[in-house]
Order: sequence, then structure tokens, then C-alpha cells
Amino acid sequence: MKQKAKASEEMKAMLSRAEEGAKEGGEEGGEEGGENSSVLREPEAAYMVEKVRDGLDFTEFHAFREMIGVTEERLGALLGMSRATLHRRKKTGHLDRSESDRLVRYARIFHCVSAFFQSPQAAAKWLNSPAIAFNGETPLDYADTEIGAREVEALIWRIENGVPN
Repeated sequence: MKQKAKASEEMKAMLSRAEEGAKEGGEEGGEEGGENSSVLREPEAAYMVEKVRDGLDFTEFHAFREMIGVTEERLGALLGMSRATLHRRKKTGHLDRSESDRLVRYARIFHCVSAFFQSPQAAAKWLNSPAIAFNGETPLDYADTEIGAREVEALIWRIENGVPN
């Protein structure tokens, strides 16, 4: 339990630092060079790049799963894992590089949406609800690629700033 709480706190701290970096960087919105590119800025970028390359600890998986309110199987599928791979990751205690990268992508989106709604619970509900803007897919499903993730962030930015679609 202590390890889970520590991982959750580390993830929250990383996301908080990322938001502060985005604010300091003069956001231009969800487009190129805006908040999307400032999420992993120095000095956080070097730290996160190393963590992702080494593979995040599986406790990060559980901490994030609890934040967004999905099952292990659902988050595993979002990260591109089969059930067998999910089982192996549980045993080894580490995600691989691509799974770690995807988890950080989803954490970035979650943080963006949480800041917009000013509630992690509201963010989790929205991320798990089908949206017309994403052709009936949930924002989580739509964000399974970097392009889709940027579109989710861009939609939040447009809503926040009153910019029509």
C-alpha cells in the first residue's frame, strides 16, 4: 500500500510540475508549440525521458488506473497490452518503454482535463464517456495515438477559451 501511495504522489507531483511548466511557457493552446509541447520541459523532461526509457514501475500503472477509474484490463488495452502481457508486467513490476510512454500520454491528458473540470472525478467521468467530437468514442479511446491525444487536449483548450470548433 505504501508503494502505491508513493507512486500516486509521484505521478501527481510530476503532473503538477508539468502544469506549472506549461503556464510558465506561455501556452498558445492545444496547437503546436503550446501546452502540448511544454508538458515535458526541462528539468522535468530529462527525468521523465529517463523514467520512460527505463520503463515505469508497475505501481504507476495502478496509481493511474485508480485515478481514471478503469479496470486493469481496460488500462492494459489502452496501453496496447494483451492479457498475457499485463500478467507478465505484474510479475516483473515494470512497464516497457512504449507502455510507459503511453501511460505518460494518458496522465498528461488526465491532468489537462482535471485542471479544466477542477475535479479528478469529473475528469475521469468525462474521459470515459462517449463524445460526439470524437465520433462517439471516449476521449480515452480517441487518445490512443499522439494525434488523438493532441485533439483531446485541443478540444479542452477550445472549450476553455470559447473557440468554436
